[in-house]
Amino acid sequence: MAVSVADADSGVPHKTKRKRAWKPWLARVLATAATGYGYYLSFAPRPLWWLAPIAFAAFALVLRGRSFRGAFGYGFVFGMAFFVPLLVWLQDFLGRDFGPLPWLALSFALSLYFGLAGWLIRVVARLPLAPLWGALVFVALETPRTWFPFGGFPWGRVAFSQPEGAFLSLASVGGAPLVGFAVVLTGFGLAAAISSLWRTRKAWDRALVWPAVSTVLPAAAGLAVWPTIGTEAQNGSLTVASVQGNAPDIGLALQGQRGVLRANALAESSRLLQKVQSGQAPKPDLVLWPETSTPLDGDDPGVDQMLSAFGAPGIIGALVRTPDGAAENSAVVWDPNTGPGQRYVKQDLVPFGEYVPARAIARLVTPFIDDTRDMRPGDGSNAALSVAGAKIGVFICYESAFDGPARDAANAGGELLVVPTNNAWYGPGEMSYQQLAMARLRAVEHGRAVVVSAVSGVSALVAPDGTITSSTGLFTADALVGRVPLRTQTTLSDRIGAWTEYGLLALAIAGVAGGFVLRFRTRRGTGKTVTTGTTAGETAG
Repeated sequence: MAVSVADADSGVPHKTKRKRAWKPWLARVLATAATGYGYYLSFAPRPLWWLAPIAFAAFALVLRGRSFRGAFGYGFVFGMAFFVPLLVWLQDFLGRDFGPLPWLALSFALSLYFGLAGWLIRVVARLPLAPLWGALVFVALETPRTWFPFGGFPWGRVAFSQPEGAFLSLASVGGAPLVGFAVVLTGFGLAAAISSLWRTRKAWDRALVWPAVSTVLPAAAGLAVWPTIGTEAQNGSLTVASVQGNAPDIGLALQGQRGVLRANALAESSRLLQKVQSGQAPKPDLVLWPETSTPLDGDDPGVDQMLSAFGAPGIIGALVRTPDGAAENSAVVWDPNTGPGQRYVKQDLVPFGEYVPARAIARLVTPFIDDTRDMRPGDGSNAALSVAGAKIGVFICYESAFDGPARDAANAGGELLVVPTNNAWYGPGEMSYQQLAMARLRAVEHGRAVVVSAVSGVSALVAPDGTITSSTGLFTADALVGRVPLRTQTTLSDRIGAWTEYGLLALAIAGVAGGFVLRFRTRRGTGKTVTTGTTAGETAG
């Protein structure tokens, strides 16, 4: 093997130089993994929302000067270090029956999006205002994540790390996409500022203007919007009771415990009724039962008697069997005199919990997959139910992660949002708190109070500014009773709808196209092939 002139002049053997090159590479991998884990720490139940922009600043610094292949690899490492701990609760759900493969496979698939983000961030890194284009690229890739894999899995979106703090108010302007964009832009702007200071060694330089603006403006905009967040009642208020009956912590085996869930919900309702009758709790105007609290293929005398005793209607989470034999995950309006009536059917079903995608592949993992039947999704109708003299918007459990169902509920006239959920499937880990963070974001996004009604916790009453006014613990039988405002004013986010997401996606596509054009012109102008994807002076995106 020939030895290069540089190696010969330095007197350093080629193998030694390769070992020296290995150490910085390994250090960057470890730093990237630490950065991804730091990003995970910004999510609930920890109130460390400010860690997210810091994590993105560190991620941008890791990508600075990397090749396209290296950027993809570091993005993938960042993703794995984030998704593996974030989704560990899948082990409580599927691990007892399928082992760690579903958890790790899903983390791997989602991390590929982060790898692609790293690659594309290098594409736009040479454009003017590089932090802006990099942030657009990262957030834009959350859109296809709502489509694939398994019909979409948007868990872990940037905005869901912000149930409180400076950026949350932006949800009322542009929803979750705008909140996520603001967080990533802050981090990438900070990285660009650090890079500029390191390069110039000056306390201030003209090159710092745009990085400084990118760092400060998103948080400043969020703080400026906060005074516009309304919390007062606009059409009266309701006293709502949320019954948390509790469930055994047995994961997928809950499939055969529908009767236990119903019995527990009735028992806790009875305890709450005693408190109401003794004056220890106010009389509710509306009683909520969580997701799939009872099976339903007709009337239910037990629920009828319970609501008659309260003298109030209910929204009952039920697994409804339709006349054609299909199962539908529903929220049912239940009148104490006339029984079940109008209902909302869950649209976005949980992969491998409520339906099985790619059955041929799943059959390779377990022979029992053919013993399960898919639920039938709803069509989005009845997103706002008429009950207790008000319009109550409903979205169920997993639908909290998707923008559409909550937006549909608000735009259909929902004056209050309720989220029936059954997180007992997922054990005592962080999943319930992660979902509650989404509900808090939805409250601000739509300017509505939100009531989360959970089988085993966490149930909560959330004010329109995202504040938790009361909540329960995990795996305890409990009930919440509170007065919540009814609001009719729509937010700018409701009026713009999905156009914020589409606009950010279109800008990201334009930026990537511009990045490729710039690189092509640079290659033609110099007559050289750029192998690393960088040029001198290129800064972090």
